[in-house]
Amino acid sequence: MMAPSHVQAEHRKIRLKVGDAMITAKLKEGPAARDFLSMLPLTLTLTMNDLYGREKFASLPRPISTGGKHTHTYAVGDIAYWPPGPDIAIYYHYDGEIIPDPGVILIGKCGTGVEALRVPGSLKVIIELMN
Repeated sequence: MMAPSHVQAEHRKIRLKVGDAMITAKLKEGPAARDFLSMLPLTLTLTMNDLYGREKFASLPRPISTGGKHTHTYAVGDIAYWPPGPDIAIYYHYDGEIIPDPGVILIGKCGTGVEALRVPGSLKVIIELMN
C-alpha cells in the first residue's frame, strides 16, 4: 500500500511521544518509509519492547514494503523496519552487533531525545505526523 501523494509530498517528520518526552524524527525517501507513513494519518500507539539494551521494537499492525536497501548495521537514532516481524525498531544504544539476515531497512532518523527510550522493559510510544 502506498501513502497518499499529499503525505509523500508534505509530511516527512514524525513525533514520538514517550511519557513526557518528545522525540522528533525525519523519515527517509523510499517505498518502506512511504508505506510506514500510510499508517500515520492517524496516531499509531505501539507497546515497544526492549531488545539487547540497544533498541525498542514493536510489531506493526501490518507488513510494509520491503523495497529499499537492506543493511546489517545501525546507528543511534535510526528507525528501521525488520520485515520478518513485521517490526519497527528504534536504536538508542550502539553495541557493535551485526543485525542478522535479512537485515533491516532504514526508514528514518531521530533527532535529539532518543535517550528517552533508554529505560528497562517495555513502554508505550505514540507516533504521529508533525504539521
